[in-house]
Amino acid sequence: MTAFVNALAKLGTFREDLDYQLIRASMVIMFFFYGYQKWFEYEAKLLIPFISNDPLLSWLYPVFGIRGASWFLGVAEWIFGALLFLGFWNKKLGMLGAVGSIITFVATFTIIPFLPDGWAESAGGFPAMNGNVAFVMKDIVILAASVYLLRQDALRVLRPSERSKEDHHRAGFDSANAIRTRD
Repeated sequence: MTAFVNALAKLGTFREDLDYQLIRASMVIMFFFYGYQKWFEYEAKLLIPFISNDPLLSWLYPVFGIRGASWFLGVAEWIFGALLFLGFWNKKLGMLGAVGSIITFVATFTIIPFLPDGWAESAGGFPAMNGNVAFVMKDIVILAASVYLLRQDALRVLRPSERSKEDHHRAGFDSANAIRTRD
């Protein structure tokens, strides 16, 4: 096991901010792709059961129509993704992106109780999920990632002098020495 951990350390797996950077990058990529598909009619049609049954989003159809609601969501997703991307360099902008992401996934998560046929009656109903509910369940994890990014960016904004000291000191986590000292 020690050899495995040492190999991971050599690959940079234990670099202090690797998790933070990977989560930020994955959120940016996700918002780009999800935002992109909102520009097409097929996606606007796929969103109908989600938006029309969501108490927080159903206002979009009377205001923008079906295609306009999809475009609105696409623009919002690209804005939040861009803010998260800029958060690599500017933590305050990253915080704005994380807040937008939190709002996005709270809104989509609230759809679950209202989706028609969301629970598989053939399996006894709740908690056996049907397709649309199962699709939206991933938003719990993405919501947690959004909260994590908000917290990390807020800490970096609130304690910039401590962060810069850590950045200068950071050479990665030396797991090999840490393990040897415990053995």
